[in-house]
Amino acid sequence: MSEINDPDNPEWTDADVARSKPASALPASVRAAFPKTRAAQTEPPAKVPISLRLSVDVIEHFKAQGPDWERRIDDTLRAVIR
Repeated sequence: MSEINDPDNPEWTDADVARSKPASALPASVRAAFPKTRAAQTEPPAKVPISLRLSVDVIEHFKAQGPDWERRIDDTLRAVIR
């Protein structure tokens, strides 16, 4: 199996794990800057997690447009099936 090098999600070392602390250890003022913004899933779930391989240029295109790029890909695919 080849090693995956993802700069957006580097593999943690044992030292990283040992230094880690839960988010609750952060000051309240810092936690307040990152409110929970994810909406609750509807019943049945509105979205299902999957693994999908896409071309690098497709991912770069959507990421270049800023945060929420996964939703924009979903919106684009929904438009195609309509």
